[in-house]
Amino acid sequence: MRTAQNIKSEAKSYSVRFALLLLLLFAFAILDLYFGSVKIPLSDILTTVFSSQSDSSPWSSIIFNFRIPKLITAVLAGAALSVSGLQMQTVFRNPLAGPYVLGISAGASLGVAIVILTFSSAISFTYMNLLGNWTIVLIAWMGAGLVLLVIFVVSLRVKDIMTILILGILLGSATSAIVSILQFFSNESMLKTYVIWTLGSLGGVTRSQLNVLFPAVGLGLVLVILSGKILNALMLGENYAKSLGLNIRNARLLVFLSTSLLAGSITAFCGPIGFIGIAVPHITKMIFKTADHRILIWGCIIVGSLIMIISDIISQLPGYQTVLPINSVTALIGIPIVLYLIIKNQRISIWA
Repeated sequence: MRTAQNIKSEAKSYSVRFALLLLLLFAFAILDLYFGSVKIPLSDILTTVFSSQSDSSPWSSIIFNFRIPKLITAVLAGAALSVSGLQMQTVFRNPLAGPYVLGISAGASLGVAIVILTFSSAISFTYMNLLGNWTIVLIAWMGAGLVLLVIFVVSLRVKDIMTILILGILLGSATSAIVSILQFFSNESMLKTYVIWTLGSLGGVTRSQLNVLFPAVGLGLVLVILSGKILNALMLGENYAKSLGLNIRNARLLVFLSTSLLAGSITAFCGPIGFIGIAVPHITKMIFKTADHRILIWGCIIVGSLIMIISDIISQLPGYQTVLPINSVTALIGIPIVLYLIIKNQRISIWA
C-alpha cells in the first residue's frame, strides 16, 4: 500500500530525473548549434543566442536562419515520434509497435512518390519547387490523412483492436508496393530525389514552415497530454477500460487523430524517420520505472527530443562538409535497443 511518504518520495525522484534530463537537453542543444558547415566559436554562439544585441553578430544569420530552426525541428520530431510510439504501444499492447504502425508514414510516402515520380515526368520538379517545399508537405499530409480516414471508418465497424493493427500493416504494405512500382518506371534523377527524401532531413525545414509544423505538433502533443488517464485505462485492456466507463470508440479516435497529426506532420516536413518511436518509450520507462502515462508522456517528450538532437550531432561528426542521413543515425541508435529488449526477455511485457 502506497503511503503519503512514498508518494512524496516518488514525486521528488521524478523531479530530480526530469531536472537532469532537461539539463542534458540544454547542453546538447548548445552543442548542436556548434556543429555545422561553418565553424563558429562557442562563445560567439552563446553571445548571439542570449545577447539582447544578437542582430549585430556576424553569425546571427547562420544561427537564427539555419541552426536554430534545425534544432527546433529536431526537438519537435523527437517529441512527436516518441509520444506517438508510446500511444501505439499502449493501445495495441505491443511493445514493438511504432508511430507508423497504422500506415500513416506509408501514406505520406505514397503521396510524395506520386508527386516526384509521376507528375515530375510532365512537370519539372524544379518548377514545382518554385511553389516552395509546400508541394511535398501538402501532398504528404493528404496521403497520411487518407490512410487515417480509412482506419477511422474501419474502426467504427470493427471492435477488435488487433484487426485494426493488421489493417494498418496491410495498408502500409499496399502503399509500399505502389511506391515500388512507381520507382520501377521513374527516371534516374527523380528516383534519386525520392530516395534522398526517404532518408530524412532536419535541415530542410525553413522558418516559414516551422510556423505550421510547430502548432501542428503542439496541438498533437496537447491531445496526447490530455489523454494520459485514457492511456492508463487502455493499458490494462479495453474490457477494463469499458468497466471504468471509457468510451472506446472516442478513445481510439483521439489516439489515432493525435498520432496521425504528429507522425504525419513530421513525415511531411522531415521525411520518414524510423526507430525513435519504438525505442524512446522503452528508454523512458527504464529511466522513470513507472507505467503511469502522466509521467511517461512528459518523459518521452524530453527523452525523444534529447535523442533526436544527439542523432543530429552524430550525423554531422564525419566532417563539417559531410552530413549523414538522419534516418540512418536513428536506425543505428534504435536497432540495438530493440534487439536488447528482445534478447533480455523474449516475452516482452511493459505492463509487468
